[in-house]
Amino acid sequence: MIDGTNQKVTTEHLRKNAYLYIRQSTIRQVVENAESTKRQYALRQRAIAAGWGDEQIQVIDSDLGKSGASKDREGFQKLVTEVGLGRAGIVMGLEVSRLARNSTDWHRLLEICAVTRTLILDEDGIYDPSHFNDRLLLGLKGTMSEAELHMIRARLVGGMLNKARRGELKLRLPIGFIYDAHNRVRLDPDKQVQESVKLLFKTFRQVGTAHAVLKEFTRQGLTFPKRIYDGPHKREVIFSKLTYSRIFQVLKNPRYTGAYVYGRRSHERKQMSGRPHVRYLPRDQWQSFILGANEGYISWEEYEENIRRLQENSTTRLDRAKFPPREGPALLQGLATCGRCGTRMTIHYRHRRGELAPDYCCHGSGIHRGEILCQSIPGDVIDRIVGELLVELMTPATLEVALAVQEELQARIDEADSLRFKQVERAKYEMELARRRYMRVDPDNRLVADELEAEWNNNLRELKETQAEYERKRREDVLSISEEQRKKILALVTDFPKLWKDKNTPERERKRMARLLIDDVTLVKEEKISVHVRFKGGATKSLNVTIPKRAWEERVHSPEVIAEIDKLLDHHTDGDVASILNERGFISGMGKSFDGRRVSKIRRAYNLRSYYYRLRQKGLLAMGEIRERYGVHRMTVARWRNIGKLKSYRYDDMGRYLYEDPGDSITRSKSISDAKKHECSTMSIGGAV
Repeated sequence: MIDGTNQKVTTEHLRKNAYLYIRQSTIRQVVENAESTKRQYALRQRAIAAGWGDEQIQVIDSDLGKSGASKDREGFQKLVTEVGLGRAGIVMGLEVSRLARNSTDWHRLLEICAVTRTLILDEDGIYDPSHFNDRLLLGLKGTMSEAELHMIRARLVGGMLNKARRGELKLRLPIGFIYDAHNRVRLDPDKQVQESVKLLFKTFRQVGTAHAVLKEFTRQGLTFPKRIYDGPHKREVIFSKLTYSRIFQVLKNPRYTGAYVYGRRSHERKQMSGRPHVRYLPRDQWQSFILGANEGYISWEEYEENIRRLQENSTTRLDRAKFPPREGPALLQGLATCGRCGTRMTIHYRHRRGELAPDYCCHGSGIHRGEILCQSIPGDVIDRIVGELLVELMTPATLEVALAVQEELQARIDEADSLRFKQVERAKYEMELARRRYMRVDPDNRLVADELEAEWNNNLRELKETQAEYERKRREDVLSISEEQRKKILALVTDFPKLWKDKNTPERERKRMARLLIDDVTLVKEEKISVHVRFKGGATKSLNVTIPKRAWEERVHSPEVIAEIDKLLDHHTDGDVASILNERGFISGMGKSFDGRRVSKIRRAYNLRSYYYRLRQKGLLAMGEIRERYGVHRMTVARWRNIGKLKSYRYDDMGRYLYEDPGDSITRSKSISDAKKHECSTMSIGGAV
């Protein structure tokens, strides 16, 4: 290649510019590996020796401190652009790894150089990508450069994993921990930092949700420590307001248990965008997990309980089984299940009789298949009977049975533990037998010795796995209850009903108590509401509840009341009817007593004829009709009513009357009265004369 250098450089190449690409992978290399940078800048002399003028040489060094595998190299993009536009006669780089560390960028550059007949120069010589042999050699160099990067990374990662498996890899510690002079992990000696972390875990144990922890810290005006890792205040601890994401970081970090953990996350790359995608791995896939590596703030059991709570509280999971207990009065929030489609039921609140009442609604069909509401069930009556059921079941006999069942389970567990321990003993015997066989063999007989050594190693591995499985099962099967715990459980018989019925007990706490006893409640609404309660441990209870009346149905009056009102209206006004109904013990549809206004509304709602209308049908006359018929003043009519000449009937509660037609009696009385008046007036005139 070097011998044919002068033949490859033509006048056409010399008329174009020469581009010198300079790159170092990190800023630290730029500072410490200065010799490599000098060697790259020295390639200018190679271009001048090949015939390019000093003013034609363009230096691109804007990618200093960037990896050759990265996608955001502006200098490399500029180089590819200049080559594609045909402005470059030659591209210079100290070696292929300086230009690119991945095959995609390298082969793209080769393709463009081949099309524009641009040369490539490195320390070994000048290459023409348009020639097959040169292109083949450049392709091999690019592949070797990428493989070299992979090998470097593999060696580095392998060393890190080896140290991590021993728990010796130094990692960034969460707030609350520090490294001492011997690189051992210790609790932060700052008492304020320690107490802040402990308070966060304690508050979460009490309130049960991350949002409630945030509200509690905000309500009390508490701050939370944070360590600064960049800038002039590096490694300093500051106290600021606690945030929602910060709570999750602390609760989900297993280092707070004192465990050494490495490899919890997998950094994958999305297929199209190329941006890293972080995925949290299950515990059996962690690279390193050493329990009890140092002192912690919580136990591993409490950490797992916190993770379980956070998963239950999550409202964004597709397979969410329960919701976190909120402040609303719905007792079965997150526990109610539709008995028709199996979907978890949601809650709608409404005001009923001046109080907030829940409805358990199933939207499964409506959401997934565009159908109408599956079923909606009034929740107040369901909550009431489930609460009564819990109080009823919390009896001494029930708890004694539960404790007896627990003791039986413990006995079975002990039997299984004994069998598993025998398996460990058998594995230990097999291992000792293989060891003795290996120790008795002639060391010079390598064929037999190697076989027996392999058998011994296999038995050692089996013994280790059997012991680990035995210990794991033993930790899972711990169910024993001490005498003190037994007394506390029996004390719940008296404490639980009092606490449940206490008006000062928050609704959220009632929901938590219900979740400690109930797995789920299945609801089916047909002629009646079927309630199937499944308790912790598998016990079930089925109840049937009458469907409560709707609001308008509650306002419907009984047929007996309507018939009685219709009968009384033949002889009484609305107010009198109300008084008689109250005396006879009748009540309205809403359970209230009667008054004139309520009777009037009922009369109009059920199209009952009023007392006035009934009197008019009997032929009774109004005052205006009496005055018109007999030509008298209204005061005269009132006087006739008072002295009994007119028979009157009060038809409303305002004191208005209807009158029977008096006929000839009023006519004769009126004629006599008129004659007397005429005689008196005549005598007065005669006397005057």
